[in-house]
Amino acid sequence: MIDENLQDIDELDESAEEQSELYEHFRIEVDKGQTLLRIDKFLTDKIRNVSRNRVQSAADAGNILVNGKAIKSSYKVKPFDSISIVLAYPPREVDVKAENIPIKVIYEDDELLLVDKPAGMVVHPAHGNYTGTLVNALLYHLKDVPLFSTGEVRPGLVHRIDKNTSGILVIAKTELSMNRLAKQFFDRTTSRKYIALVWGDMETESGTITGHIGRSIRDRKKMQVFPDGEQGKHAVTHWKVLERFGFVTLIECKLETGRTHQIRAHLEYIKHPLFSDEVYGGDKILKGNLTSKYKQFVENCFEICPRHALHAQTLGFTHPKSGMEMNFESPLPKDMSALIEKWRKYSAGKDFEE
Repeated sequence: MIDENLQDIDELDESAEEQSELYEHFRIEVDKGQTLLRIDKFLTDKIRNVSRNRVQSAADAGNILVNGKAIKSSYKVKPFDSISIVLAYPPREVDVKAENIPIKVIYEDDELLLVDKPAGMVVHPAHGNYTGTLVNALLYHLKDVPLFSTGEVRPGLVHRIDKNTSGILVIAKTELSMNRLAKQFFDRTTSRKYIALVWGDMETESGTITGHIGRSIRDRKKMQVFPDGEQGKHAVTHWKVLERFGFVTLIECKLETGRTHQIRAHLEYIKHPLFSDEVYGGDKILKGNLTSKYKQFVENCFEICPRHALHAQTLGFTHPKSGMEMNFESPLPKDMSALIEKWRKYSAGKDFEE
């Protein structure tokens, strides 16, 4: 029996681009009549479009568990074995061109690099966005790295953030690092924190939002929370208040899982959508009075930050080769800094005007 849990980025349109984790996970329960067979051969036969080399690379990274223990690719599968395998996302079939697009690299070594993505840049090519993406830029930046020099394999993304979300992303430069980082995201041992400005005055100082997230029944550009878990995938977001501005609140969000539009959908679900989020209803005046002066103030805020106010501020993980703990932080971009400062002045009772 095989249970597939696939992160299929090609099905997502531009407005639903945020899919934090990019990997494939399979669970296989071996039949009682199975004869002894090397696990790399067994998995190549069981999983569609997976080469033996990919399976062996996953085993080298410790990504294949049999009955809860990591094994080598020479392991012989036995009846009733329980197999779990995490594979870094495979090569793309679409031909993606390298483009000399400037990117902000905040760290780089032989195994990985971290970039600070600006708002407005699509991470991965998809329908309607085959140029100008972060992957196009990375293909150029990594053109001399053996794993990517042929152009056949995409840069080693193991997670991503939405087009209009700014902040930190880690990219693997070797196949071993790609597999080991993918396993960390699957095991939820990474640490990710976001800064968000949301509508409304949060009722408590901190909290946790739990609810399955899946494609919206009414609008495929959105994700929807299914609180009873009858649809979608399990998702958990922890949040805490950083600063209160009356009609909006500055919060920190910590991801326990990484689902498509997780923070955006969860915050809409608790009726505190991200400020200026046009997909989830945050681009309208949801709190405050209706005086012309206040309306103009909020409109000015929308102009300052014409995208949802969400920034991937920190990322922590274990280095895939050295085993060292690594933590990185990205400063708030200018648009969110200016937006927050404008609301801070307003909440202090200062004039609305610039």
